[in-house]
Amino acid sequence: MDLFAGFNGLEYAALMLAFGISAVMPGIDFAMVLKQSVTHGRAAAVVTSIGIGSAILVHGAYTILGIGLIISQSILLFNLLKFAGAAYLIFIGISVWRAPAPKEPTVPVEGVTRSITLTSAYVQGFLTNLLNPKAVLFFVALFTTLVSSKTSMAIKGFYVVNMSLMLMAWFALVSVFFTIRDVRSAFFRFGKWFNRITGIAFISLAVSMVLTRQH
Repeated sequence: MDLFAGFNGLEYAALMLAFGISAVMPGIDFAMVLKQSVTHGRAAAVVTSIGIGSAILVHGAYTILGIGLIISQSILLFNLLKFAGAAYLIFIGISVWRAPAPKEPTVPVEGVTRSITLTSAYVQGFLTNLLNPKAVLFFVALFTTLVSSKTSMAIKGFYVVNMSLMLMAWFALVSVFFTIRDVRSAFFRFGKWFNRITGIAFISLAVSMVLTRQH
């Protein structure tokens, strides 16, 4: 039996287009990748990007199983996710605010310096996307609107994997751009102000997350 029998190219294209547009719009994930790129270098930023993309697999899995709809409709579960995500972003924001000013590496190769482990970078990216309630609402709405209920589980899984890879690729490109020596050096010139602005940005995103409402 062909697991991909009934594959709908138009449905796939519409889903990827909608997801792609949402991916490139600056938000919590973008802020995290920017911070990692400037503060910790290319390797940490790329691994963070992989963590962000990996969380899409979780969002996709519970959406396909129908759990996402339950979360989006349950005030208690939605608020638990919302406040957990906000608390995590506030923690990141305060940590960045209090951190020493990022210093430009003395080595000429982009992205070779790294002050956190790759495991920590991955976890930060994964949790940033996983604990974002807007991602829950987006996935539930996206699949409900664009993916037919007749589409097989295998094809839906294929969609989710593609979305995950797309997000990883996009933020990997963002990581490469912001760790180009001249681009990264421009941020270093802000010194402590980069930490202040980034910290405020994360806390502001946390406030925005708390204000997120169910639809």
